[in-house]
Amino acid sequence: MISCIDSIFDYTQNIEYAEFKRNDMMVEACVFNLSQIGELVNKLEKTFLTRHQDIPWFKVRGLRNRIVHDYEGVNLILIWEIIENDLSSLKEQLLELLI
Repeated sequence: MISCIDSIFDYTQNIEYAEFKRNDMMVEACVFNLSQIGELVNKLEKTFLTRHQDIPWFKVRGLRNRIVHDYEGVNLILIWEIIENDLSSLKEQLLELLI
């Protein structure tokens, strides 16, 4: 999961939303990595998820489901907001699990 987040940050480093939405390859790479994070959450045991309820597992998994099943299309503004506002804290929480 951390590797996927790092990849997204590498792709979007020094990028603004306008450039992001025009670059189909970047969008697809970021959306793919976000879906991979959700897929990895699906593989975690329920007891592990329960022990670490401070991490928004169900939101991450929900985003994956939305991406994979393309419910109403992928909202690029939402994807960008997740990249800009949520991934850093998710990465920090995941890193704390490694300590």
